[in-house]
This record gives sequence, structure tokens and C-alpha cells, in this order.
Amino acid sequence: MLSLNNLSLRRGPRLLFSAASFSIHPGQRVGVTGANGCGKSSLFGVILDQIHADAGDLYLPKEWVISHLAQETPSDPRPAIEYVLDGDVELREVEYLLSAAEQADDGSRIGELHNRMDAIDGYSARSRAARLIHGLGFRPGEEDRPLEEFSGGWRMRLNLARALMCRSDLLLLDEPTNHLDLDALIWLEEWLKGYRGTLLLISHDRDFLDTVCSHIAHIEQGGITLYSGNYSAFERVRAERLANQQAAHEKQQREIAHIQSYVERFRAKATKARQAQSRLKALERMEQIAPAHVDSPFQFSFKQPIKNPSPLLRLEKCSAGYAETRVLNRVSISLAPGDRIGLLGPNGAGKSTLIKLLAGEIPPQEGTREPAQELRIGYFAQHQLDQLRRDQTPLEHLMRLDPRAREQELRNYSGGFGFSGERAESQVAPFSGGEKARLVLALLIYQRPNLLLLDEPTNHLDLEMRHSLSQALQEFEGAMVIVSHDRHLLRSSCDQLLLVDAGRVDEFNDDLDAYPRWLAARRSAEQPSRTLPLSGDKAHSANSRRDRKRQEAQRRRQQQPLRSRFRQLEAQLEALGKQQGELEQALAQSELYDDTNKERLKRLMTEKADLDRRLADTEEAWMEMGERLEAEDYNR
Repeated sequence: MLSLNNLSLRRGPRLLFSAASFSIHPGQRVGVTGANGCGKSSLFGVILDQIHADAGDLYLPKEWVISHLAQETPSDPRPAIEYVLDGDVELREVEYLLSAAEQADDGSRIGELHNRMDAIDGYSARSRAARLIHGLGFRPGEEDRPLEEFSGGWRMRLNLARALMCRSDLLLLDEPTNHLDLDALIWLEEWLKGYRGTLLLISHDRDFLDTVCSHIAHIEQGGITLYSGNYSAFERVRAERLANQQAAHEKQQREIAHIQSYVERFRAKATKARQAQSRLKALERMEQIAPAHVDSPFQFSFKQPIKNPSPLLRLEKCSAGYAETRVLNRVSISLAPGDRIGLLGPNGAGKSTLIKLLAGEIPPQEGTREPAQELRIGYFAQHQLDQLRRDQTPLEHLMRLDPRAREQELRNYSGGFGFSGERAESQVAPFSGGEKARLVLALLIYQRPNLLLLDEPTNHLDLEMRHSLSQALQEFEGAMVIVSHDRHLLRSSCDQLLLVDAGRVDEFNDDLDAYPRWLAARRSAEQPSRTLPLSGDKAHSANSRRDRKRQEAQRRRQQQPLRSRFRQLEAQLEALGKQQGELEQALAQSELYDDTNKERLKRLMTEKADLDRRLADTEEAWMEMGERLEAEDYNR
């Protein structure tokens, strides 16, 4: 089993947790929770021996094989399936030894290694890897594409497949759902429920934690507490404990007030002075019971829209897509105040395309988009995080939105999103993904929209911020359309579900719990076309394979110009990002702001404005190219 004994860990001067002691037994599935920055990922670092504890011990059986989700996204010319197969280290070792034995013509060693290959299920490894890849949302044939052709989010999915490929005793998954859509998340849930090893999982998705976990290890106030049960059970137990703690705190405060009153009344009287001093010492020795409180620093709500016309927006027989590729066909939607819509549908079916069409980010290829004159859209998409001004603070971003607002009002507002005190005056550049997402939401909400379009708004948000967002959305008086893999957010915020599939947008006439069954039925219907015949004419099977390979080769040739342009734009983004970082470092030099350097400062600011514009244009082109490739893959 995995045991912690009085484990303490610091990062720099900050104590993350101390005297942590608990044991995790084989087969248990433990969700590791706590606020951002509390030490969840650092705990994984200690287990992986990448970080050394400051005190205490961690025991792990030496024979345990550990697999973990790597956070970096590699670029590799090899086929994706080869990268995933690398996750099974023992398989690769046996393959290497077998190749050496065959070259040496060592019959005895070859037989021994074939037996070992059979014992580790090595002959089915390739099909296992393909199932993992397809389960995480890749389409048949994509497992043979070079890894370097995939974008960062898809490479992270391959990192996850590689971690699952390892036949491990201990599996460490740090935010595995961040780059998944709802379909892939549901598949991962089912896979993890069947995992026989010990699982430690960091996630901010409460439904995911509820489904997968048997225990919760919660980090707060410098300690780690292990609870039995899933996340909902943990919340109930913790709420009861905090309520008892609050009652004990209030009782103690009454006792403290009584003692202080006694001391103040009798300290000056000679006959009572000794007793007063005794009470004062007792007060000093009394153990302070911390007041129970919700850790969340997030408190915000949507203001009433300035105007709320009905309808807010109409799509009339709209088709949309990219270049010659059509993703949506003759879609009609009318949005009115109070509409609360969640979008479901397979990956690549067009959910994000529909959101962009509603937002006016892409024009309809046919049909009409009719916005109300007073329409005010609040659009959240992942790429908008990168459109924040890296050299400005949260307070400056708000001042740009509302130059006439009082600074204290803006400080109070930003504090509701966790940007208080010095954090409100810190530059955005070093912010985490979660902090940037919070700031984008804060800017969006401040503008008092009457239509919210949210495309995966919870990526990188912790549980407390997700809870605050769902509470705020429940009070929102306008219309909203949400794409999210966070089922708790969909359940708590949406009254209607629409299904985007095969170019159509139809009402999903069931609840969210029925969606996995719909997915399973859809996969089952597609399965015959995806698999080779299990028996029958071998020549027919060989012909089928040759035909499929020929079609795949033809498709790759047709897509080659797009993929070349995609990689070219990716390289340009990297180069421009490097230039931007160098400019920001130059602009951070204090001597640059002396009177003698005015011309140089002006020149650098002009360069930076031009660079920011080029970076935004290049990023938009890169994202559009990626979406075109994804749409073509879906429609092939």
C-alpha cells in the first residue's frame, strides 16, 4: 500500500501541508482535491520522486509499476500508435530483446521471449492501443498519423492514452479531463471503473469524481484528510464537521468574551488582580478553534441586462462550415430571454461551430442570422484567454472596459473573482490558465450581456470557482448556450438540451444521464464499418485492408497542403510568442522609462502593438485551419 507518515512539503517559503499521515490500499481510487496551489500536483511529484519532502516519509512497494499523465506535449514524427505503445515499457523491452535474439538466431531465447510476450498480452498490444486512442476521441486511421501533426490538446489525449497503456499498479492522473469533450470523458470514466490498480486522481469535475472515486484526499489549511466515499459523500461529511466546528468556535468565542470582560472589570482591583491575571493566562493558553468557513474566495453574480429583447437572436435555415467543408446544414434556432440550452454531440459534430455562428464569429454559408438591435453577447472561448493583455493587470483590464468607474468599485468587483489586493495589480503574463479563465469571465460578466455563449468555460477552473459560476448562472436573466464536459454545470444551469449530430441540431428528448446510452448505441451502429471481419475469406479481408490504406493515403495527400499550412502557422506562432516574450522583458527594464529613453520606449511600444496584432491574426488563422482539418476528418 501507499503510506504517508508525518509528511511535510514546502515550495519556496510557503508550507503546502505538514504532518500528513494516511494509507491508501491496493485497488482504492482516490480523488485528490483542494484549492488551486494547495499542493495537489506537488504531492504527485513526491510520489514520483521528482520532489523531495521536507519532513516525514512516504512508503511505496518497490515492485509497484507507476504510470502518470505527462503534462508536456511532445512533437514526434512517429505514428501516434507507436508513441502510445511506448507506455508499456515491459512490452518495448521484450520486443527489443526478441529482435536481438532473432538476429543472433538464438532459438531457445526466442522461445522464452515469445512465452513472455504471451504472458504480458503483448500480441494484442496494438489493438489495445488503438482502442485507447479511439476511445479518447480519435477517428479510425488517425492512429497512423504522425504525432507532430496533432495540436496540443490532441497530443495531451495521446499522453493520456500512453499512461493508460501501461499495465500499472499505481496510476497518477493530474487533470485528465481538461482536454476532453463529454464523449471522451464518459469513455474514460468507464475505463477507470474497470482499472484494477490503485488510482490517484486530481480533478475539478465533481460528477467525474463521484463516478470514479472510492475515497477523497482533501488538502486544506496545511493538512491532508482522507475521507471514505465519493465526492458527494465527502461534501456531506465535511459540511457536518464544519458545522460542529463552527458551533464549538461560537461557544469558545462566548467564553473568551466572558473572560475578557472579567479581566477588564477586575484587573485594577487589588483584591481581584491575581484572579484576573490567572484568567488572562488561561485565555492565552486556550487553543483557538478556527471559524468554519467556505474556502471559496469567489463571490459574484450577473447584473440584470440593460435591455432584454425577445427574440434576442434567430438563425433561419443557416448552414455553416469552413471553406468548402460544411459542418452544419440548414439550422433554425430562436433564442429568447430565459432560454438555458446545453449542447450535446460527438466530437467534431459542430458544437463549437454552432457557438461561433451564434456569436457572429463566422458567417453563415447560407440562410440568415438575425440579431436583435439591443443584443449584447458574452462569448467565452478558450482562445480568448490568449487575447488578454499580458502586460496589464486585472484592474487595468477593467479600467479599459469602464474608464469612468471608481477604482474601489472595480477592486471590489475583481475581488469576487479572486483578484484582491496585490493580485489585482499583478501583470497577467505569469497567470495560470485558471486565473486567466477567471479574468475573462470577469470581463465578460462586467459588460452585462443578455446572451451568454460559453464554450468549455470550466477548463482550468477549480471546484470552488465552478460552484460559484453555476450559482451565478442560475440567477442569470438572459439566454445562454453552453458547451461543457462538466455535467454538474449542465445539470444546474440548463433547462433544455440540443443534440448536434450529422449536420443537424435537434432537441435531445431525454435527460443528461441518458446521453451515455445514446453514445453507446451510436458507437454500436457504427461498429461494423469500423472493424475487420472476424472470419471468412482472408483474401477479402486483405483486399479490404488494402482498399482502406489506399483511401487513407489518398486522403492524406489531399490534406497535405492544409497540414503543411497548419504546421507553418504553428511555427510562426512559436516564433512570434518568443519575440513577444523578449519585447516584454525589454519593456520591464526600469531605466527604459527615464526621460533619456523616450524615443526607444516609443519604438518598443509600437513594435509590441504590431507584434500583438500579428500574433492575434496568426493564432486566429491557426485555429481556423485546425477546425477545417477536424471538420474534414469528421465528414470523411
